[in-house]
Parts: sequence; C-alpha cells; structure tokens
Amino acid sequence: MAYVLSSAHAELPYALTQDTIMEFSRELFGESFKNIERLLQAFKNGQVQTRYLSNHLDWFKEDRTFAERNDMYIDQAVQFGVEAVKKCLTNEQFLKREVAESEIDAFFYISSTGLATPTIEARIMNILPFRPHTKRIPIWGLGCAGGASGLARAFDYCQAYPKAKVLVLSVELCSLTFQKRDISKSNIIGTSLFSDGVSCILVCGDDVPAAELSSRGQQFHVLASQSTLMPDSLDVMGWNVKDEGLYVVFSKDIPTIVKQWLKPNVTVFLEEYNVTLQDIRYFVAHPGGKKVIEAYQEALGFNEEMTSISMEVLKEFGNMSSATVLYVLERFMERGGIHGEYGLAAALGPGFSSELVLMRWN
Repeated sequence: MAYVLSSAHAELPYALTQDTIMEFSRELFGESFKNIERLLQAFKNGQVQTRYLSNHLDWFKEDRTFAERNDMYIDQAVQFGVEAVKKCLTNEQFLKREVAESEIDAFFYISSTGLATPTIEARIMNILPFRPHTKRIPIWGLGCAGGASGLARAFDYCQAYPKAKVLVLSVELCSLTFQKRDISKSNIIGTSLFSDGVSCILVCGDDVPAAELSSRGQQFHVLASQSTLMPDSLDVMGWNVKDEGLYVVFSKDIPTIVKQWLKPNVTVFLEEYNVTLQDIRYFVAHPGGKKVIEAYQEALGFNEEMTSISMEVLKEFGNMSSATVLYVLERFMERGGIHGEYGLAAALGPGFSSELVLMRWN
C-alpha cells in the first residue's frame, strides 16, 4: 500500500464570478451566435459560482498566438507549481514537520494545457533544493483523468519502493487554451466550465513511518487502482491541435456514457478486492460538471451527500481538468474519516478513459 500524507493548492490571483464570465462571453461571442442567449444558459445551469484564473480577464480579449500563450503557461506553471509544492511540504494541517525537497524520491508532473521541454518539474527542481537524482515522471494528455492517474502511478511507485516519498503536482491553466475565434458549441460549454487550478499531494510508501511525519491520527491509504480505456471513443473528449493552439473537443454524450459505462467498470474493479459499492463511504469524484455528477449518482446509486464535496469544489473552482480531483481529495483529508472505511477516487478523461483508485482510512 501507500498513503497520502499531505496536500495543498496554489492561490491563483483572479477570482471571477460566473456572471462576470458569462457577460464576457456574451460580449465576445454575441455576434457569432444567433442563439447566444440559449447557449449562455449553460453558465447558469452548470452550478459553477466562482472560478480562478492566472490572468486578468482583459488579457483574453486580445489575440494571442499559440507561442505567446504557451510561454505564459511555462512561466505560470513554474510560478504556481513552486507555490503548491512548498505549501504541500510545509502544510501544518497534515504534517508534524516540514518535509524537505531533498527527501523526495520521485516527482510526477501532470498537465494537459501547455507544452514544455525541459518539462515543468525540471524547471521547478532548478528553483527548489531537490536532489539531482530525484526521478522525474511527467505525464501529459490525460485531461480530467490526470489527477487520479497521478495518484495511482504514485501508488505504483511506492509499491515498488516502499521507503519512497513521492510528489504529484497537477498544473492546469485551462484559460490559456481559450480560443476567442472558435465559435463551436464545445467552446461555449468549455468556457462555462473550465478554469485554472494547481494542486500538489505527497504520497508515501508503507515503510515511511506516518507517526513521525503526520499530524493526523490516520491517513487515506491507497489499496489498488484501475485504468480503463473505452475502445473507439477518441472523439469524446480531448484537443484538436491547430495553428492557433488547442481547440477543445467536448461531446454532449459524456453524461450518457458515464451512466452506461461507469458502473460495470467500477463493479469489476471493486469485486477483485472483495469490496462492493455499498462499502464505499467516501466518493472522491472529479466533478466534470453538474450533469456528470448527476450521472455518477444515477450510475452508482449514490445520493447527493456522497457527491457533496465534489459539488462544493465545482461551485467554488469550476472544472480545473486534472487538478480538480486533487482539490476534492484535499477537502476529504481536511475533514477526515472513520478508521477502516473505504473511499473511491474516480476521474474520466480523453481516450475515452477512466481512472479508479480504491482507498481506506487507516
């Protein structure tokens, strides 16, 4: 097994209400859509109330090249990534003492909203005092599934190296992919949902003594994970890469797919470990949107209480792609749980794919 020792997220500078972003979209897209008022209902119906951006809203009114936006991604991913890492390694909510960067054995970096080589974790390691031999594992392109996948891959690493301390950093600056000249419905829906988020978690192998490091009496222990790819579903979610940058692909069928596909997927996973859906008490779900959360409830037979923390995060932050599920996990960690009870982390992403992680409070 492995356990999640600490978690934190960066504070992004620009908090915007959903009404503000809706007015911005009306101004920008109003002349391009005859039915703009009907499309703008997505802003009202999606339950998002506030979102955080790395740039002022006026920045997005100007035409920006792919190179300009990607350069901004690199600069800000490093800036906010450094902040999240430092907060995670010094978070007194979870830690008895600070964990030094030099103690970190592996560094997973998760993102789908910008490109960089050398990758962002290498740039961060040139700022913070990591050991030069820390293993770097950048993972790109998993979209909304990336945060849960990062947790799962950190678990895999800790199974192989039970004395390891592993960082998972997710940086998603979704706003920098915004295309002001994309007049597709997918772009409108994406604009109504997506925002920026930066989250970091510290995962430890079983041979790392929690009693010496943790300020809590128990932690979320990771028991198992499952990755699943749906055949012939490449067009459900992702990016179209064009000269101007990344154009969002966002199928209206996602809630229906969740309802039909997720339960068999989850059931097979849990049965392998003699766990049932009725045993799950903590559902750490990536809130892709209101309809996705409702689809989770319908597919898995969960009530609103089971998805309440995911809905809280959606309302307060919007959909931050891979980082979102780690914000949800942080809130579960803050509130704690009952010894021995099971949790299930779930996130869906391009492919179409799912990432599931079985956990237990111990």
